[in-house]
Amino acid sequence: MTDGPLIVQSDKSLLLEVGHERATAARAAIAPFAELERAPEHVHTYRITNLGLWNARAAGYDAETVVAALVENSRYPVPHALLIDVADTMDRYGRLRLEAHPEHGLVLHAVDRAVLEEVLRAKRVAGMIGARLDEATVAVHPSERGALKQALLKLGWPAEDLAGYVDGEAHPIALAEDGWSLRPYQQEAVDGFRHGGSGVVVLPCGAGKTLVGAGAMAAMGRTTLILVTSTVSARQWKAELLRRTTLTEDEIGEYSGTTKEIRPVTIATYQVLTAKRKGVHPHLELMSARDWGLIVYDEVHLLPAPVFRMTADLQARRRLGLTATLVREDGREGEVFSLIGPKRYDAPWRDIEAQGYIAPAECTEVRVSMPAEDRMAYAMAEAEDRPRLGAAHGAKVPVVRALAERHPGEPLLVIGQYLDQLEEISTELGAELITGQTPVKRRQQLFDAFRAGEIDRLVVSKVANFSIDLPEASVAIQVSGAFGSRQEEAQRLGRLLRPKADGRAAHFYTVVMRDTVDQDYAAHRQRFLAEQGYAYAIIDAEDLPTPSGTAGQG
Repeated sequence: MTDGPLIVQSDKSLLLEVGHERATAARAAIAPFAELERAPEHVHTYRITNLGLWNARAAGYDAETVVAALVENSRYPVPHALLIDVADTMDRYGRLRLEAHPEHGLVLHAVDRAVLEEVLRAKRVAGMIGARLDEATVAVHPSERGALKQALLKLGWPAEDLAGYVDGEAHPIALAEDGWSLRPYQQEAVDGFRHGGSGVVVLPCGAGKTLVGAGAMAAMGRTTLILVTSTVSARQWKAELLRRTTLTEDEIGEYSGTTKEIRPVTIATYQVLTAKRKGVHPHLELMSARDWGLIVYDEVHLLPAPVFRMTADLQARRRLGLTATLVREDGREGEVFSLIGPKRYDAPWRDIEAQGYIAPAECTEVRVSMPAEDRMAYAMAEAEDRPRLGAAHGAKVPVVRALAERHPGEPLLVIGQYLDQLEEISTELGAELITGQTPVKRRQQLFDAFRAGEIDRLVVSKVANFSIDLPEASVAIQVSGAFGSRQEEAQRLGRLLRPKADGRAAHFYTVVMRDTVDQDYAAHRQRFLAEQGYAYAIIDAEDLPTPSGTAGQG
């Protein structure tokens, strides 16, 4: 028995004592291969999964490194069976390899012939495999490269893809030399991607994922297709590329609902790519319309299913996924791994904060009690109606007002899910409202006014969850969300994490209706942030000062 911060159990769960002096180092050691499950105050629970181990293996970690991380940090002897299982699971990665072949183009080669025989008999790979070339090698049609990797992952034999990439059309791109340079961690992320050829970079909101994308584009020097979440995001990408690279207006095209330009660097929205017409997706052909050298997936954790399917056909192109969290509420992390690539770089949020590149943040949950006269109606409501009855209850409105009055003059966002609730709060605060119905031009005007300090309050729906750059926002009040979405929680906090000119901390409030599913969802949403080291204080709404006077725009 040692004084380690970790308890490793035979069911592959890891218990981390948060208050231990070595907890931070232990968390960093297990992060490449273990996933957080629960994060209460004193002991966090992680779990070792096959996908986590294969992701670590693909990123260059071997079984010895993983075993050493467990043994060196464990308080008690690590179960021997678990160590054997870790080694055996990681050893499954790469026994099958996709390789380029001078005559047959693409082949599946087995280091272990028995594994090849096993997978060839699986229905999942039927139709993907061509002629048998020798005892350990079969031909694969290039168009099946992605689908085969998906199938092999599901069979428990993830293939190592060594088939390489086409170069794509060359196009000179350089970073602008105007007194700026990539931060050290951004350069490490670019180098990790360039070394691997394809994969995912995980960085906190506000840490400059767009600049990592620009760095990767400059490193490749190829035509690039950038896929983003919205038209507003597309225009922010364009503005940043014009400012940070040698690209000109004529070299960057926008492919959205209103504009259809295909240029050497084209920025397209997921919405237009997945729009259906007569049962088909007419714009998905954009992804193969040019000899792209690089495809960048912004907010890769949101990748829609049709884009996954098209990406399966683009395995010969270099692919870069950018995200603040690889958490997917639909459980499709395995498809990100097999189709975009393994995690190439991951920086803990608190590490970037310690370096001064993102703002410190204080997270507070404010619990509101439902009035007695509404409790019975809630209790008797149908299960599908209860989330809205709790999350959008009018008792939250004066609480939002009281929280806003705590921070006079500070740039403040109110973020929610339900439009009638947001309209009521907008009226109460005298603040502008941005929803999916707000025209893009008007959204940009309001965001620009907020950035310029002309207005200091905005009420926004989920359209502001992703890729919206509001660097001076320092207070956010979350009133409702997409059920228990951890990725949404991370993105909403991310709206606040740009460093503030005066060095002040950000404040992130979540207003929660006590004794309802709203409270349950809040607990689930907070898991990812807790893993990043953010603790939530809980206060009672009754302890807030009573709102005064009529609030107005600053």
